[in-house]
Amino acid sequence: MKEQQFALAAIRGSYRHFSEKEKKIADYVLHDPKNIIHLTINQIADELGLAESTIFRFCQRIGFKGFQAFKISLAAEVVAPLKDIHEKIEDGDSIRVVTEKVFRSNIKTLEDTLQIVDAEAMEQATHKLMNARKIDFYGNGGSAMVAMDGYHKFVRLGLHVSMNLDSHMQLMAASQLQSDDVAIVISHSGSTTDVLDVLHVLKEKGVTIISVTNFAKSPLSKEADIALYTVSEETDFRSEALASRIAQLSLIDALYTNLMIARGTDGKKALQDMREAMAHKRL
Repeated sequence: MKEQQFALAAIRGSYRHFSEKEKKIADYVLHDPKNIIHLTINQIADELGLAESTIFRFCQRIGFKGFQAFKISLAAEVVAPLKDIHEKIEDGDSIRVVTEKVFRSNIKTLEDTLQIVDAEAMEQATHKLMNARKIDFYGNGGSAMVAMDGYHKFVRLGLHVSMNLDSHMQLMAASQLQSDDVAIVISHSGSTTDVLDVLHVLKEKGVTIISVTNFAKSPLSKEADIALYTVSEETDFRSEALASRIAQLSLIDALYTNLMIARGTDGKKALQDMREAMAHKRL
């Protein structure tokens, strides 16, 4: 994974899984980010009563090489900050207000995710998918719906694509893949039992794994050959997993569109064949 470019989004996206010490650092940064850029790692450590090494490891956990890289990213954000349109839903909000806040939360998730999209990883993923013998989608729970949407799109490309909703069938399908195949594994946490079971089989078979997850330090993202990330926040009425679904869908859409362009006339012909086959379904 390349180094993160937006510190605040990285902190918010991983906050729920921080240790108590990490949350202490995160709260300190989020409370007054402008102040942080003027402090040394020693000053922050003294202020929080923590070791400098703890601050340094925190920076690495959210995707930076070290404290200095973290400060540079933070400085860029506070100098030209993005408008924070994420609003928490309150008990007394009207239906209209709740609806607006949900839409704004989704927009915020997309904006934050776009800021950390690794163009090199997207290029690598497109290349691997372009040359794959077979492409399999994997996901469970809410992520299964994203995987199914991915299958629904990619099957239009004229490629050998498959997806199974049942976890047992997923293991069976993974066991039949080869080293020239690609698996797109979608999981918000990247650490559920079903995901890790499939991941183990895919690694054994030497399959190229493209992950789509919210957490850079999850088992899935660590083991994936190419890791793509979403960023989403949790509110009192809505888990970050719900908001991340929008970002997951968008990443899959981006892969599909890039792959369609890369396939050129072959992609266009496959799409036209699909449209002709489906034409009789329309009145």
